[in-house]
Amino acid sequence: MGKDVIIACDFSSGKQTLEFLDQFQGRKPFVKIGMELFYAEGPEIVRQIKARGHKIFLDLKLHDIPNTVKKAMAVLSRLDVEICNLHAAGTSEMMRAALEGLTRPDGSRPLLIAVTQLTSTNQEALENELLIHSPMDQVVMAYAQNAKRSGLDGVVCSPLEAGKVHALCGRDFLTVTPGVRFAEGEKGDQKRIMTPAQAKDVGSDYIVVGRPITAAADAIDAYQRCCKEFID
Repeated sequence: MGKDVIIACDFSSGKQTLEFLDQFQGRKPFVKIGMELFYAEGPEIVRQIKARGHKIFLDLKLHDIPNTVKKAMAVLSRLDVEICNLHAAGTSEMMRAALEGLTRPDGSRPLLIAVTQLTSTNQEALENELLIHSPMDQVVMAYAQNAKRSGLDGVVCSPLEAGKVHALCGRDFLTVTPGVRFAEGEKGDQKRIMTPAQAKDVGSDYIVVGRPITAAADAIDAYQRCCKEFID
């Protein structure tokens, strides 16, 4: 899979989500299904969106003991999504167990990526609340290296760190970057952000864009603008 724009479908119901996706009659966007929608509708919404021809990033950020994560990933693997994720903070043992659970009997599996630090977390919160006193860049890079050594395909990181992750872990190690906003847009609760064009310049492989598209007056136009800035 090459560069792509992933729309974060952070809606509270399947009805809202499908009505939003009904607007896209041509190019079927890659979509992210997160906790809000998955918890509201369950696995069936994943099957419905998949049946419409969309690629899916299932963003559930698993983080538990290795055996629990392994069993959960085995269940999620049956949904045939393109990307799943977990928290790198769960340690290498958990990440390896997740890969084992995600891999089907025929050897195929979705891509598995690890969340390093959330884009809503800044250095102050890292130190004062998480009691991690290393600079954010160092923390993200250490988590990325752990993920690569564990056999994962990439990480979720802010676009500010994408180039450094590639330099450290290789060009084929994927960077999936939320925290993308248009230059004139609101930052919302994101702290570490870039525009789609800037994310392209630093080497992000996928950008995850939510409210700048889903809350836009013209969602199709906003999506096309993202694609133009990031892909074309």
